[in-house]
Amino acid sequence: MITNFQSDIESNNKKKGIVLTGRVHPGETSNSHVMESILDFLTGPSDEAKEMRDNFIFKVVPMLNVDGVVAGMYRCNHAGVDLNR
Repeated sequence: MITNFQSDIESNNKKKGIVLTGRVHPGETSNSHVMESILDFLTGPSDEAKEMRDNFIFKVVPMLNVDGVVAGMYRCNHAGVDLNR
């Protein structure tokens, strides 16, 4: 979870959530680079990133289909299921 943890609990409860997932399909290797850049930006020192952390809660799953990536599958997880369907 990425947000401004210095905010009080009440203001954090009012923030909208944004869910980011990557590597649903294991063959989408370029997505790992995109996700790394997103994480670097959101956790970085820029004014834009600070404003985003002040206003949103980001829930990030950088690699949703870990077993499919490890097994070298292209679209499915290790059980042969396409998690995007």
